[in-house]
Amino acid sequence: MGESGFNPVSGRAAKAVRRLADQGLVIARTWAQDLLLRRVVRNSTYLFISNVISAVLSIVTANLLGVAGFGVLGIVTSFVANVNRLFSFRMGDVVVRYVGAYLASADAADEQKQRAAALIKAAGLLETVTSLAAFVVLVLLAPLGARLIVKDEAMAWMFVLYGLSILANFATETATGVLQVTNHFRSQAVLNVVQSVVAALLIVWASVTQAGLLGVLWAYLIGKILLGLGPIVLALRVLPKTLGKDWLRAPFALLPPLRELAGFAISTNLSGTINVVARDSEVLWVGFFFSPLEAGYFKTALAVVNLAIMPINPFIGATYPEITRSVAERQFARLRRLLRRVSLIAGAWTAMVMMGLALLGRAVLFEPWQVAGHTFQVYESAFLPALGLTLILLVGFGTANTLFWNRPLLLAQNKAGVALRVAFYSMMGKVLLTVWLVPVCGYQMEAVLMAAYFVLSVGAMVWLGLREVKRGEKLQQEAAG
Repeated sequence: MGESGFNPVSGRAAKAVRRLADQGLVIARTWAQDLLLRRVVRNSTYLFISNVISAVLSIVTANLLGVAGFGVLGIVTSFVANVNRLFSFRMGDVVVRYVGAYLASADAADEQKQRAAALIKAAGLLETVTSLAAFVVLVLLAPLGARLIVKDEAMAWMFVLYGLSILANFATETATGVLQVTNHFRSQAVLNVVQSVVAALLIVWASVTQAGLLGVLWAYLIGKILLGLGPIVLALRVLPKTLGKDWLRAPFALLPPLRELAGFAISTNLSGTINVVARDSEVLWVGFFFSPLEAGYFKTALAVVNLAIMPINPFIGATYPEITRSVAERQFARLRRLLRRVSLIAGAWTAMVMMGLALLGRAVLFEPWQVAGHTFQVYESAFLPALGLTLILLVGFGTANTLFWNRPLLLAQNKAGVALRVAFYSMMGKVLLTVWLVPVCGYQMEAVLMAAYFVLSVGAMVWLGLREVKRGEKLQQEAAG
């Protein structure tokens, strides 16, 4: 240090800090001025609120039923949901893909609106027929599911009771797609909040009256009915304002070529079926190979993971319509900017949550702690084995959470078949390894395989989708040059 007392090293450090601060302010202002990003974040915020109540509801239910009872509930709800998914053509994706393109411009022509109306009608009718078929199949499969997974065939009636939710969701996917493409996310959020509050009140009633598993199942069923019929009612109110009062009279002759439409719908159905086997049946796999107790651990781990990634989940529904618009308008620079920024937001949150759970997960979630002289405990200590599963699953879910746009990007590029092939080969590998390793290595291996499935399949879809974006940018540059 010289006579003046000035330290050149600390001076350079101060300048570097000021430069970083200035750059941070510039980035913050730039992001704040990004209208597309602001719309996605705003829409995601609407959907996030309702998810908070659902997460708390899951914790209350787990502690009410205990590990094994929570496992039985998870088996019943997962079995019904997966039978429904097997018959689902994911009409929400179809509606967003085609109607989003039809209405890409603010002044969409009347003919484009008629095309959108015809597609929405066809999607709703097909979804209704498949919902009826799914319920019939569920009734036939309920005894088998109860015997093989719950290990008690006398509980088959619970599968059928909760299966009534399939009938209430007869056109929910189509309606949800309509609400997404018309930016009615706040209406969805209000509906979700109402459904969550009603279900929470019913579960509190079940706890007070000691109604047990049956009371909780009724609470879940009523909530599912509200969540199924609500979007349909909202969509029927939105459509006349968006497409005109006579939208129901739009002729089916305006539909896209049948081969193209059927190919897209079938590929999304097969993709959903793949997800049922590889991603959405973890509780069922564990229940089949072990018992409802281990299934309860796994369901708890999935509940914690869903709670951890909850702030990002709404980004998926809010971002897909924006990706579709950007691809339809060939705004590749805007698309890349959106994907980069939402990935940074999702990645930063995911990394923070993973570190927090690794360091504090046991103390915060599974052990009692005191605040202002009162003792609190999120999960009872009996659920502690779920923590190890949670940390393993977060590796895969964290990857999928950060790059959540991987499949929507391929769908918007009309590459549904590519997404299907990636998902299929990944699913086949996971299923074969599950049958081979899980009975020998224990239920923890199911978490390892699921994490690996996410990392490999998501990574492949991201690479393929971004390759198409770069190709589109290159063609634009060549045309401009």
